[in-house]
Amino acid sequence: IPSNAFRIPSGIRSNKARRGLRNPTKIPRIMRDLKRIILHCAATREGQDFSVDTIREWHVNGRGWSDIGYHWVIRLDGSIEVGRPLEKSGAHTKGHNKDSVGVCYIGGCDADGKPKDTMNPEQEKAWRMIVLSLRTLYGDLTIHGHNEFAKKACPSFIVKEKFADMY
Repeated sequence: IPSNAFRIPSGIRSNKARRGLRNPTKIPRIMRDLKRIILHCAATREGQDFSVDTIREWHVNGRGWSDIGYHWVIRLDGSIEVGRPLEKSGAHTKGHNKDSVGVCYIGGCDADGKPKDTMNPEQEKAWRMIVLSLRTLYGDLTIHGHNEFAKKACPSFIVKEKFADMY
């Protein structure tokens, strides 16, 4: 599939100047050998919305990273914001960044900060759209939760159970 054959749906927000792209709605051809898409939660309390820029600040200023660790962030309203450029390895799952795409949904904790599946229907729809789009472009990528690779609750549910129809 040519790189210009697919356009990111209008729900995806991109900062053209930050990414340095002439047309930020094009999915770039990448040189990485992608094998999987890994879903994360932001570990934020239910109902609190955060932007990709806020998470970028947490990662850059709080952790000293060069950029946000995720490639996309799914907001509470289901809108998708572009994080780290897809052609660059993420910083989201230790030992699995070179061959994966990192997607983070806002939420993942209850009001007390304990793990809880807070992914709402709009976020689920956005997640499915990202997976379908990436599979269309890059082949049969597998989907996983961060908790399959680390002793963490993230994304606060079992991806294979919640999205069994996508396997």
